[in-house]
Amino acid sequence: MDAPGLGGLNWAVIIIYLLATLGIAVWFTRKASAGTDSFFKANGRIPAWAAGFSIYATTLSAITYMSTPEQAFLTDWSYAAGNIAIFAIVPLLVLFYIPFFRKLDVTTAYEYLEERFGPTIRVLGSLLFVLFHIGRVAIVVYLPTLAISSVTNISPVLVAAAVGVLSVVYTFLGGIEGVIWSDVVQGIILLVGAAVILVFGIAALDGGLATVAADAAADDKFISADNWKFGGAAAAIPIVFLGSVFNNLHQYTASQDVVQRYQTTDSPKSTIRSLIVNGFLALLTIPLFYGIGTVLYSYYQHAEALPEGFNTSALVPYFAVTALPAGISGLLIAAIFAAAQSTISSSLNSISACVTVDIRDRFFPPKNGLARTGVGFSRLVIVIVGALSVGVALYLSATDQAQTWDLFLSITGLFGVPLAGVFALGIFTKRANSAGVLSGLVLGAAVAWYVQDVAGLTPFAVSAVAFVGAVVFGYIISLFTGSKARRADHDVTALTIYGKRDQYTRRIPTSPTTTSAGDSNNIKQGQTNE
Repeated sequence: MDAPGLGGLNWAVIIIYLLATLGIAVWFTRKASAGTDSFFKANGRIPAWAAGFSIYATTLSAITYMSTPEQAFLTDWSYAAGNIAIFAIVPLLVLFYIPFFRKLDVTTAYEYLEERFGPTIRVLGSLLFVLFHIGRVAIVVYLPTLAISSVTNISPVLVAAAVGVLSVVYTFLGGIEGVIWSDVVQGIILLVGAAVILVFGIAALDGGLATVAADAAADDKFISADNWKFGGAAAAIPIVFLGSVFNNLHQYTASQDVVQRYQTTDSPKSTIRSLIVNGFLALLTIPLFYGIGTVLYSYYQHAEALPEGFNTSALVPYFAVTALPAGISGLLIAAIFAAAQSTISSSLNSISACVTVDIRDRFFPPKNGLARTGVGFSRLVIVIVGALSVGVALYLSATDQAQTWDLFLSITGLFGVPLAGVFALGIFTKRANSAGVLSGLVLGAAVAWYVQDVAGLTPFAVSAVAFVGAVVFGYIISLFTGSKARRADHDVTALTIYGKRDQYTRRIPTSPTTTSAGDSNNIKQGQTNE
């Protein structure tokens, strides 16, 4: 199809947005340069509502912004069960995980894995996060690349480079504080953009909302009885919900990009409030983004037709550019950029934290015990990973990938969810040991691969199998490896921190590199952020 032009006014809106985002990063450059504590944890300066907005913007991404409407357009709202699944794990997060991570006062989540299981598991967990998020960033760069290249004649290479490079630049400059405040602005833009699409889409139809509701009811575009059946053509809601519970466990307990935000507020109570904000926004996502898909389903049945051979992953930007007034469509493209960049920047900062703290600082401490107060290495990692992710995104663009949500969920099930099982074994059991959890991690991923590629189960079923497999295999093998006294390599569980010890003593081998300029190089026993 011939790509329509974007127009000068739309480009002006997009450029203003991009410059504003860059300005936020420049504003926080001095604070970010103070040291790694500031660069990765903002020294606890972030208010709860902003941290909650940041978690939401980070977990939403362009994958949700473009693929959720695509899912509702092609099928129905059954995947919305995944948005509700976050509330199933909130009690666990509030009662156990958040107080646990706050007590540990670690920069990366994987520092705990060394305390519990030794350095091998820490490095493996950190590297799995890095590999998973390189893939995630690539998909998130690819989607706005698809959006722009499908509605303009601009080269995908140029678009991917622009999206990726700008994200690298403002992450490079502003550190986690710049990332979080950029997330707040981007979260507002993407929510406003989604609401604009709904309003204009409904207004463009004869009969408005009544037409949308009639089409959805006639063609089962909301939820049908088939959605509750196992093994049918429709997505089974119980499987979607259960798989999303485990995906959320991975995101909120074993993924550095979210866990890192637990340390950016001034107290555990503030962190809990940030999750409440995030939960409210997650509920708002359901009518907004699934509603877009349903409204566009009616629009392209009645108002006009999609081009032949159209890639539905570009559904939202195509509607924005072809159906919305100039300036408004630019806002929508900026919203897609915002959804992408909020995730990219968070992933890049978190990857940098893992490589800096879990690899360099852990295994290559500075000579003579001197502290590293600069963040130059951390910024170099951001540049390298950003370039690599853009390269993968260009491959996805060259192969014209569609159904990117399922692709992302498959990567999550194989590389992310088994790691959440390792954290669960460490925090809630005393018998788990290094040999057991390593075996469980490998076997959980292997079983997940089997049910995905051989049995052909859905990505949500893959996630459930991956988590359960990692926990069951890890625990059983721990029972049969090592003596009883060594089954818990390091007795650091939720029980020992909350029950048997009045204070927790950090024994994680760290170097002075993880402290910022002006911070003490000695970490006091039992120190917390409370």
